[in-house]
Amino acid sequence: MNGHPPLKLAWTVWGLGALFYLFAFYQRVAPAVMTDQLMAEFAIGGAALGNLSAFYFYAYVAMQIPTGVMADRWGPRRVLAGGAGIAAIGSLLFAFAPDFGWASVGRLLVGASVAVAFVSCLKLASHWFPPQKYALVSGMALFFGVTGGVMAGVPLRLLVESFGWRGVMGSAGAFAALLCVAAWLLVRDDPAERGYQSHHQGGGTHHGHQPILAGLVEVLSYRNIWLLMLAPIGFSGAVLTFGGLWGVPWLRQVHGLEPKAAAAMTSVLLVAWALGGPLLGSWSQRLGRRKPLYLASGAVALAGWAAVIFLAPPLWLMAVLLAVTGFASGNIIIGFAWAKESLPMRLMGTASGVVNMGPLMGGMFLQPGVGWLLDRGWGGAMAGGARLYDAATWQSGFGLLVATVAGALMLVPFARESHCKQTV
Repeated sequence: MNGHPPLKLAWTVWGLGALFYLFAFYQRVAPAVMTDQLMAEFAIGGAALGNLSAFYFYAYVAMQIPTGVMADRWGPRRVLAGGAGIAAIGSLLFAFAPDFGWASVGRLLVGASVAVAFVSCLKLASHWFPPQKYALVSGMALFFGVTGGVMAGVPLRLLVESFGWRGVMGSAGAFAALLCVAAWLLVRDDPAERGYQSHHQGGGTHHGHQPILAGLVEVLSYRNIWLLMLAPIGFSGAVLTFGGLWGVPWLRQVHGLEPKAAAAMTSVLLVAWALGGPLLGSWSQRLGRRKPLYLASGAVALAGWAAVIFLAPPLWLMAVLLAVTGFASGNIIIGFAWAKESLPMRLMGTASGVVNMGPLMGGMFLQPGVGWLLDRGWGGAMAGGARLYDAATWQSGFGLLVATVAGALMLVPFARESHCKQTV
């Protein structure tokens, strides 16, 4: 057997998983630039639109624990290839849905299938990269994902205006089908399958055979797992709700921006989030502690959201605040490394699935929650088949984001510090 795999090979294998996560994120936030078209096409209001978008999150969250278990037992290669194949079917179903019901089923299939992407990336990272690179590689996965979110901003808006939302979403299904083939042909669960030494502690590819329920119960017996799953509901959920659905219509209706300018503004938040993930993860590794940086960045995120929503700053300052808030919200990557260090490595896949429920539960609850609050304050105004909400109603809806981020910040002090080392 040769030494450890060359970085070029490691990045290539891991990169296919990251590319699927890019696709997952693209699908996650795509409705943000199609709100008017979807409302008019299916004759729905804010609450229904929030639910249509959140069907992705319902399935994604439900699949996180099964995904972690599958990654531990069957390996990421099979999980990624199968997920990409189902994602292709779901994307095509959404693209050509004749009514709201079929569109919801399509979103549900997409959410369930792409749920395997991030956990598989984490699993591949633990085998193909040295442990000290884990936080950086996890952050790079978020960078890939948010790149997909940025592609679902201004570029997607331009494509939708040129070709229609159905044609663009249909093309996304074809891309997922290509990823399915590439993952099966090129991804390997462990470097040992290519003749190299594994970075996984214990080495080699050995998918666990502990009973599923027993493994899940053991994971949930660690306090840090609970706390690091619940905290991202606020930090990540606020970003996904603003950048993934409601930010664009808010900027258009309250601040008078054109659709492309509004999409660009929300992209500022997402780009900063992408940069914050790997940098904050790497900085916590250098610091040798996870908790201080997680707390400090969480406080910055809370202050940023409060300023954007309640202070009505000028647009240039809002862009700066969104950049700072997005960067600070990348602290969830610290949480993934922290969770990995808080329990035995053999449970990493299951633990990653549990912890990854948090960020998506934020979108699952907050997207329809904000839509429900908007509909409660709706005065009956409409334009082009889409509902219009006044500034006070928007502020009431987005107040839910601030409250959830504040609650998340209060949880972090109760997590046990790992000092960037495997504690179990």
